[in-house]
Amino acid sequence: MSALRTLFPMLATCLILSGDCLADDSRPNVLFIAVDDMNDWVGCLGGYPGKVHTPNIDKLAARGMLFTNAHCPAPVCNPSRTAILTGLRPSTTGIYDNGAWWRPALPDAVSLPESFQRNGYLVAGGGKVFHHTPGFNPPGQWDEYFQQVFDDPWHRPGSLESLPVKGIHWPDGFPLNNLPNVKNGKRPPANPKEFDWGPMAKADSEMGDGQLIGWAQKFLRQKHEAPFFLATGIFRPHLPWYAPRKYFDLYPLEEVVLPSVPADDLDDIPEAGRKIAAYRGNEWEYLKANHHWKKAVQAYLASISFADAMVGLLIDELELSPYAENTIVILWSDHGWHLGEKHHWHKFTLWEEATRVPLIVNVPGLTQLGQTCDRAVSLIDLYPTLSELCALQAPENLDGQSLVPLLKDPAAQPNRTALITHGRGNHAVRSRSFRYIRYADGSEELYDHRVDPNEWTNVAGEDRAVAIKARLRKSLPSADASPAPRKSRYLFDPQSYSWTEKRQQ
Repeated sequence: MSALRTLFPMLATCLILSGDCLADDSRPNVLFIAVDDMNDWVGCLGGYPGKVHTPNIDKLAARGMLFTNAHCPAPVCNPSRTAILTGLRPSTTGIYDNGAWWRPALPDAVSLPESFQRNGYLVAGGGKVFHHTPGFNPPGQWDEYFQQVFDDPWHRPGSLESLPVKGIHWPDGFPLNNLPNVKNGKRPPANPKEFDWGPMAKADSEMGDGQLIGWAQKFLRQKHEAPFFLATGIFRPHLPWYAPRKYFDLYPLEEVVLPSVPADDLDDIPEAGRKIAAYRGNEWEYLKANHHWKKAVQAYLASISFADAMVGLLIDELELSPYAENTIVILWSDHGWHLGEKHHWHKFTLWEEATRVPLIVNVPGLTQLGQTCDRAVSLIDLYPTLSELCALQAPENLDGQSLVPLLKDPAAQPNRTALITHGRGNHAVRSRSFRYIRYADGSEELYDHRVDPNEWTNVAGEDRAVAIKARLRKSLPSADASPAPRKSRYLFDPQSYSWTEKRQQ
């Protein structure tokens, strides 16, 4: 690598960070990689108690800044992605769950892709970036968009016959749409269509994520005159956990390590927290009763490794392209996932397993090899961060704060916090050392991560917690917006991509 080629992206970045837009538009490109439902079970974060195979994500983390204390804005797909891509918290927008379309609820919001587009970028995307189409992903904000073909019939209603499912092994007791109502005294999962897994006799390129990555690779091989923002939404490890067989083979059942789950882990949790833990009929209890816990963990790990392989293909293509030295790479997951911790199976909680996510940021000329940062940060900070790095004229009402000071100095801002919201009035505040949870009914939890990284002991009632809780409460929102109108309130026209309120009919 010549000294000139090394200097160029550093010079471009320095000019951008000073606020000067280059006359020849040498602003950096952005590769924006979203992964669905991936918790901290990646090698570089060490969340899994055994060995996980994520060589590509680990390699990417070694090339730049790994945020080891990053958290989602909400532990649910739609509110999290809406917050990340509009820069507005759920408590600001009222979008608390998957039941509201964000665009009719936020007609004046400027999404992150729109902001790049308005600032002269070529904007392309594919896969799951916003929540699922139709209705969540307005096409006007993209110059090009690849509609991912998912691998499962849950997201393609009525398409099971046309799906190349030959070779899928349906695990015993979990055939699609044929779960018993009660088995061994436990209720089945709430959504049996998605609660499934198994190895597939398909090549990586035949999977929906493989098709997405193939499209993104072609994009990176093309010549683009303008700087680009390329968003790729990898669907795995979202349920159902289907992946090519070779990824299951990485995790023999006898080597799968289950999370440690104390029998009394919910005893010191307020009623509001216990209700959240029991949401969806306690799928974890059903798994245990039917001897599928280890098989399900195996499938989740296999799906993580498959997603990691997709990341590797994408990064390898970038490295071979002429854009390698002037492209910001950001990898993030929309929220985490419980696999039995807190007696819970799924997302939808305010505990560490559901909120801690991978976040890797590589900025040519700015981030150093192998950097880590343990400050509490939120994915809602990505919008203002990219706006600063790419000299965008961004909306003034963004809720997040730029990560650029931490990219320059990981030890800066020791008092930063991350706010996570799950439903109106329910919030968690994560600092460097503590997690504070306050539910809508006023009940509380507090965990000291210096001595309790598993959040097994709620110390909210101890005398020493008074000052800590008072400090962390300052990060709670001053108000909680009313819930946004439900999708059922609107008639959605997929042809014109418009919404009409039913009451006006």
